[in-house]
Order: sequence, then structure tokens, then C-alpha cells
Amino acid sequence: MNSAFAKTFRSGIQPVEIASALRREMDTKAAVVSRDRIIVPSTFLVHLSGDDATAMHGLGSALIDELHVLVKDHARAQGYSFAGPVDIALEADDKLATGTVRVESSSTATGGRVTWQAEIATGGSRYPLTKARTVIGRGSDADITISDAGSSRKHAEVLWDGDHAMLRDLGSTNGTKLNGQRVREAQLESGMVITIGRTDLTFQIVPVSASAGSRRHE
Repeated sequence: MNSAFAKTFRSGIQPVEIASALRREMDTKAAVVSRDRIIVPSTFLVHLSGDDATAMHGLGSALIDELHVLVKDHARAQGYSFAGPVDIALEADDKLATGTVRVESSSTATGGRVTWQAEIATGGSRYPLTKARTVIGRGSDADITISDAGSSRKHAEVLWDGDHAMLRDLGSTNGTKLNGQRVREAQLESGMVITIGRTDLTFQIVPVSASAGSRRHE
């Protein structure tokens, strides 16, 4: 696999961490400018420690190219529009410790901040996560009930605090997979697929309503 995201380093920042930081920056700075349009920044400056900047620059243009694809894919998935042409640059920052990343962004967009809702989509239905803890399973007392013989009565749970989400297996018989990998506990990001038995459930963070002057990110 030649992807820059597949590269790992013994210490310091990893390419996937830069990708996550860019997604967070887009979500945080998303602004409603009309009923059907959400604008996000188009210019991103990624601050890294000196050593990390050297390591990332060593990946050449491949990393920047893949980061461009990533932010455009994230914008498409979330229904965002860019304020202008996408530009991403890496910069060494002596104030940062190795392994940390800080993203600055800019755009000319103005508008209210977006309110976010986490949800689970499966079988053509969508289930908003309105509680801090949502149990998924075969039992009638589960918050999201799935008819799957491979599921335990209380199979797994999703924890959501309005900012971050976590998937946790509840000691199920057949286990829980996240993006095809069996997990006991893992952080969730929008678009990830949870598999229980033969049932796929997609975790999503979607923009909902926003009130003028008091909109906030997830």
C-alpha cells in the first residue's frame, strides 16, 4: 500500500492524526449561510513540531494530495461547500511538542455556527442518539433493536457526549466489528460502519438546526 496515510513513525505525529485534525477543524468552523448551504474554510495551515514537520515533508507531495482528497470527501459526506479553492500547507512551529498538531483555517464565509446530531443509520432507518448511552442489541429493552440471530440481547453501546463518540462491546457472544475490524472499545468518527452479526450500522454526525447568534459545533 503506497498511501501516505499507511506510513507510521515510531514517535511523533502520524498522518492519520493530521487527517483527523483537519476534519475537526472543518466541523468546528462550519457556518450556515442559507437554509441549504453550509460553508467551511478552504485554506488550512497545519502547525507541527520541527521534527514532525521534517518527517511529514519527507513524504513529499503524496501527503498533501491525500489530505486534499480527504477534506473534499469529508465535505461531500457532510454536505459542506468550500469558501474557495482548497489549500493545505504544513509549517514547523517551535512552540509545539513532538506528536502534537494545531490547525489554522480561514475563509470569507460568515454565518451561524452549526448544531450537530449523532445518529445511527441501518436498514433504511435513522436513529438519533439523544442520550449519552445508546444500547444496540436483539433485546426489546435495547435502544436500537436489530433482528439478527448473531446479536446478543445487549450487544454493544455507543457513548456520545455531544463532542466525541465511543463504541463499546458489552461482552457479546459474537463480538463487534468497526470498519471490518473486531473491537472491544474504539473511538467513532462520522462514516464508520459498525457490524453486529450480519447487520451493518453506520455512525454519522450530521448538521441539524442552528439558531441565529448562538450556533455551536457538536
